[in-house]
Amino acid sequence: MTFNLKNRIYIFFLIINCNLLISQTIIKGGVTDSEGKNMSNTNIILKPENSQSIVAYGYTDENGKYELKTNKTGIFILSFSALNYETVSVTVELTNETKTLEKNATLLYKSIELNEVIIESNRPITIKKDSIIFDVKAFAQGNEEVVEDLLKKIPGLTVDSDGTIKVGNQEIEKVMVDYDDFFEKGYKVLTKNMPSSPIEKVELLQHYSNNKHLKGVENSEKVALNLVLKDDAKRQWFGNFQLGYGLVSENRYEVKSNVMNFGKKNKYYFLTNLNNIGEETTGDVSNLIYSFGDEQIGDNERNATLMSLDSYVPQLKQKRVTFNNAELLSLNSIFTLTNTIKLKALVFVNQDENQFYRNSFQSFFANTTFFENTENFVLQKNTLVGFGKVDFNYDISKNKTLQVTSKFNTTKTKDRSNLLFNNSLLNERLTSTNQLIDEKVVFTNKRTSSKVLLFSGRFISEKTPQDYQLNQFLYNDLFASNADNVAQINENKMTFYGVEGFLLDRKKKGSLLEIKIGNHYREDVLNSSFQLKEGNQLVDAPDGYQNQTTYGVNDLYVKFKYAFKFKKINLVPQANLHQLFNSLESFDLRNTQNPFFINPKLGIEYEINKKNKVLASYTLNQTNATVLEVYNNYVHDGFRSFSKGTGTFNQLEASSALLNYTYGNWGDKFFASTFLLYSRNHDFFSTNSLIFQNYSQTEKIIIKDRDFLTMSTSIDRYFKPISSNLKLLFGGSKSNYKNVVNNSNLREVKNYLINYGFELRSGFRGVFNYHIGSKWDYNEVKTTITNSFTNNTSFLDLSFVINSKFNFQIQSERYYFGNLDSNTNTYYFMDLEGRYTVKENKLSFSISGNNLFNTETFRNYSISDISISNTEYRLQPRYVLLKMELRF
Repeated sequence: MTFNLKNRIYIFFLIINCNLLISQTIIKGGVTDSEGKNMSNTNIILKPENSQSIVAYGYTDENGKYELKTNKTGIFILSFSALNYETVSVTVELTNETKTLEKNATLLYKSIELNEVIIESNRPITIKKDSIIFDVKAFAQGNEEVVEDLLKKIPGLTVDSDGTIKVGNQEIEKVMVDYDDFFEKGYKVLTKNMPSSPIEKVELLQHYSNNKHLKGVENSEKVALNLVLKDDAKRQWFGNFQLGYGLVSENRYEVKSNVMNFGKKNKYYFLTNLNNIGEETTGDVSNLIYSFGDEQIGDNERNATLMSLDSYVPQLKQKRVTFNNAELLSLNSIFTLTNTIKLKALVFVNQDENQFYRNSFQSFFANTTFFENTENFVLQKNTLVGFGKVDFNYDISKNKTLQVTSKFNTTKTKDRSNLLFNNSLLNERLTSTNQLIDEKVVFTNKRTSSKVLLFSGRFISEKTPQDYQLNQFLYNDLFASNADNVAQINENKMTFYGVEGFLLDRKKKGSLLEIKIGNHYREDVLNSSFQLKEGNQLVDAPDGYQNQTTYGVNDLYVKFKYAFKFKKINLVPQANLHQLFNSLESFDLRNTQNPFFINPKLGIEYEINKKNKVLASYTLNQTNATVLEVYNNYVHDGFRSFSKGTGTFNQLEASSALLNYTYGNWGDKFFASTFLLYSRNHDFFSTNSLIFQNYSQTEKIIIKDRDFLTMSTSIDRYFKPISSNLKLLFGGSKSNYKNVVNNSNLREVKNYLINYGFELRSGFRGVFNYHIGSKWDYNEVKTTITNSFTNNTSFLDLSFVINSKFNFQIQSERYYFGNLDSNTNTYYFMDLEGRYTVKENKLSFSISGNNLFNTETFRNYSISDISISNTEYRLQPRYVLLKMELRF
């Protein structure tokens, strides 16, 4: 299929879109009470006669005016309702000739005896103090399969291509089911697998607190989601089974199964997913295994590893470049043992076989050195993950809670690569084994309604030994040896102990005092052995390429934070005091250091009015070096690269200033947000590198002064006449740093990034919906020479819900790379999925096609301060899958 035909397909879809928009009818008018006063916030609903399905809905504004849009024709019921008023319903007829219809209403006051009436709201969106409730049936379009598909339709939520869910630019904390959480930050396991049909409502929880006793006390800006189930999905077993197999594709399959029971006391969720079509079943597994955050003791502590075989994926959808054979089984249960004791157990097993294909051509330039390398890279990665977690929650009393969390993980990865490097065949073998034990205890005492004490303790032990083998010897210029292959053996161990006390005290006028006192101790062991071999015999273990490093950091700290509240202004000064006791042992040499430093920060929040908010902060920060920055000899960390740290203690200083402005609130037709961040590293780790065709050696050095400036703006505007939301994006960054390459003087490297784009998503209640967007990225790198390019990514997604039994979707993408030649700089992709329901919530069949244009390879272009790369990736070929789904 030629590019011209593909362009015509895009134009055809756009013409369909425009024609559908033009045919809409406008229904507008005003609502008053019996005294003639304008009534704001009145609920307006348009339904077909003799049907409960909602065609259009809206509310009156502050002047009592409303406006609805629809492209439907026929006889409809238009209803006006408000609390304490009698509902008014009128019959309207809409034809193809009806362009504008005006309907006004007068509502009569109706007194209510509150002790005898139950008030129910049917509004699609209900806004409460700290939560927003979305009625799913008002936003579902009939083509949603899993929770992730449903959340894409909820206004204000963004689901990235990897499954990350964001509200604005902020990622959510978790996705709960009836207020119980299975996966925490690993919520993608739930959203990518759980069927959407049992969901009745989606709740967005603002100012969310992970600890229930902190609600209303802490200043939290976190957000979380809660899925409210339909009544018939509670207290009984239900689920689904889906089987898919390739029609015109060899051995393509997908098998999914979900079995659930969400009772009042106990909840069970069992799921399995097997596929070899490149579909990601878990998201980033590390989000499930590790704790990421900044508020709980031990969060972000993770073992450091030295080696991995590069499998970088370009900015395509993961399924386009992933050749997998994934098998997932997850068993999850929540037991309410008594009114005060709750136990949560999770077992997760994931096995995956991935293949990765890449060809690249790289031109290196530095100082007076210039050479070119070609690589033909095939990687086979086998990964087995076994993870278990138990949460024990005991409410000692109404205001006291004990939480105990135990985690265990074992991961084994076997990587095998065949690499044709400058016409020499290399075989790499890397085996990594990870074992993690993580124990955490938290005791919470809410002494008063405004004062909370927390005491925490945590122990983490993690080991990640690695064994690397390379069947060729490329380093004749570096080592005088008769070796013909090399090996790198690494031992990485991390042990963490920590205790902490935390006081939160909310003052009468809204100010908040926070004090943390604690002690952390982390010990890292990094042992590495680089070996030159002839066959299986050890020839040499060269000096300067062996490490025996033990690095211990004991951090005794006190953190103060006080949020002063003055009417519309919050002034938040804070100071973190750290007394460190560092020890560094390398072979038989041991050094110690006891630095003390204070990290201050000042923040200000100003709510000009309900729509305009400003946030600003200034921070001075000093950080301690990690084990990957202090080991003193070289490590072989890739087939042609060696690296080493500084061999000594280091503390780095930095400062940063942030300015953020937002206009509008949730549910407004117009919402805008922009932030500006400037940071300056007064000291930073840079590199001193020797780069040659067959190998490179890099050591860390400390350089003064590095600047970074970034800006990002997003604008959301809802256009009611076309029932669509427009998102505009603009951002950019500027950075500079210095390094040394091939014995040059310190050279400055400047990098400029600019990105801008738009998205337009419809929310029609009819047959057709669309999602269209485009984004441009400009990248420039300046050293002694200047390189730059501009890339563009565009997409057009179309959805057609013909009736309650049949729907189909078309997804298309276009990629353009500015620095590739005209024959290889533009790529098109199209996916198609159609679904036919034989019996609602029982049996359905679907067909899906991936990469229908059968684009077999994908090239992109990248630049750095020392190289230009032109890389080609092998893609999943076209396949068509026939699926059957049974629900029970």
